[in-house]
Amino acid sequence: MRIVSLLPSATEIVCLLGARDHLVAVSHECDYPPGLDLPVLTAPRTRAREPSAIDHEVRDALGQGEPLYTLNADLLAKLRPDLILTQDLCSVCSIDLSSVRRVVRELEASGVPAPRVLSLNPETLEDVLDDILRVGEAIGCLDRARHEVVTLRDRLWRLQEYANPYLDGPSLALLEWTDPLFCAGHWTVQMIERAGACHPLNPTRSPVEGSGAGLQAGERRAGPSRRVSIDAFVRTSPEFVVVAPCGFDLARAREETARLLAQPWFHDLPASRTGRVYAVDGNQMFNRPGPRLLDAFAFLVAIVNDRPELVPPAFPFCTLDREPVQGETRWPKHP
Repeated sequence: MRIVSLLPSATEIVCLLGARDHLVAVSHECDYPPGLDLPVLTAPRTRAREPSAIDHEVRDALGQGEPLYTLNADLLAKLRPDLILTQDLCSVCSIDLSSVRRVVRELEASGVPAPRVLSLNPETLEDVLDDILRVGEAIGCLDRARHEVVTLRDRLWRLQEYANPYLDGPSLALLEWTDPLFCAGHWTVQMIERAGACHPLNPTRSPVEGSGAGLQAGERRAGPSRRVSIDAFVRTSPEFVVVAPCGFDLARAREETARLLAQPWFHDLPASRTGRVYAVDGNQMFNRPGPRLLDAFAFLVAIVNDRPELVPPAFPFCTLDREPVQGETRWPKHP
């Protein structure tokens, strides 16, 4: 099977299932696992660097109905894939499904066999696990996918044992963008709540009554990441702040966190006063709905429950009272 992945999380899933050699092309964002030396089919149309300018450029493009990414249709035709993995959950994060389908229709019209298009659009952790099974079935690796899902689910449940599901826990704000402020959504909010904290800026909702413990935790859903005002952010008095900007690495996340800390309204937050502000490589750890979300969840469980030994080795985060260190496991104790 010849597989094209236009989604970083899908690329990670394919490699997790042992089908790395079947990949024939990837997107410009697919940089994990290391050593992927494959043709790149997509490119961003935006050119801004600063968060506010990026936000303005994205809004202008979307307002005019223009795509944020380009897709190399000629190269795709030459590669003749059997399967294309893409998404339709967020038109900002990766190339949109409609663009992919349009190119596939053009290929079919020109006589090129049309590949199957599998769109992955998870909103919860359970959806992410289901997508691993969907990819496994599509590429003929369902048994391996089942094994990996059982392993990931077991790790999820073991980590949840560190948190008390019957308490609301401290307030934790996770920022997916810094100018303007965008708080976390979808699976990230689930992870925050399952780690033992609450996320009042965009909490999960449940269609069933009762605690969010056990199987019911998977029923709780949050909406997408959403813009929040500074006043609304401050009113939640977060005891923890995690800055994990979408698409930014650790160095950029640290840079944007330092800018926030320089502002009086942010510096006076409970999280800032107690040294519980963390910059994280959001691009790698929180923004991609793939198997490494369990590493991100372990990090959240560790900081909320004061269990630094749970932080995965080399997890890309830092606090702002010293230079960033991969896998730093020291932070101020809870008062």
